[in-house]
Amino acid sequence: MTVVEQEVRYPTLSPSRAADFKTCPLLYRFRTIDRLPERPTSDQARGTLVHAVLERLFDLPAAERVPAAAAGLVTPEWERLVAEAPDLAELVTEGGEEFFASTRELLDGYFTVEDPRRLEPAERETLIATLVDEQLLIRGYVDRLDVSPAGDLRVVDYKTGGAPREAFEARALFQLKFYALVLWRTRGVVPRVLRLLYLRDQEICDYSPDAEELARFERTLLALWRAIEQATATRDFRPKPSRLCDWCSHQALCPTFGGTPPPFPEPGAKAAGETGAETGAQPLLLGEDDRLTTSEEGTPPVTG
Repeated sequence: MTVVEQEVRYPTLSPSRAADFKTCPLLYRFRTIDRLPERPTSDQARGTLVHAVLERLFDLPAAERVPAAAAGLVTPEWERLVAEAPDLAELVTEGGEEFFASTRELLDGYFTVEDPRRLEPAERETLIATLVDEQLLIRGYVDRLDVSPAGDLRVVDYKTGGAPREAFEARALFQLKFYALVLWRTRGVVPRVLRLLYLRDQEICDYSPDAEELARFERTLLALWRAIEQATATRDFRPKPSRLCDWCSHQALCPTFGGTPPPFPEPGAKAAGETGAETGAQPLLLGEDDRLTTSEEGTPPVTG
């Protein structure tokens, strides 16, 4: 059964959506059930472009994977992204000199922490998925998967923001544990290293999980999904105020800020973000796991 077939048959959970519910159940509702549009930012567009360039970089022969080659990929990759999602062009100010200069600075940061001439990734921008407990499909996109000659796995995720504060690092590691669980269940191998590459600060964050930890994480995800199902059945998605509210796009609809959520969507009704005009206003930006919009500039995602 393909991933698409599984997504039709089983409920699906990605790391972004799981993290949304943990952060704030009402945020999960706004994004997943109401599907309210969230306009992406230039920082998000920059992150998308950097990811695209790094993916294409490994199409080149190893000896040609140098900073100048990466810089040369910026313009054609941006043109390709804009052709696929024309609204992206509106996020870049006239001329775009600062936008493209900062993109090249991030790519320079990548070459500071890794030498791609010495790497041959096994997979790039790969959708991975597995069925948990025969009831929940968990899935997401991995930026890069490296496999050693001995069969060891390393999951690599590019971050275009600075090295995060504790709350954001916890979210990033949650995402990578999610991927590690999928790989363990589908390939029978616990990844040896989960690696976060922070390009702006030129830092590497490595984490090594074990099978016992991933088994606990699996139980945590199932408990989280049961909580989501209960909230959906009772239509009770309560806000969870925190300092992360400062970055939320939906304060006007949140009771914490004096707002009122829209009526709960009825079965079969189109969610807000599914109308043609609103969907067109929300281009898909390569982010972390389910390819929705995401910010990597030290703020929580507005999402893979």
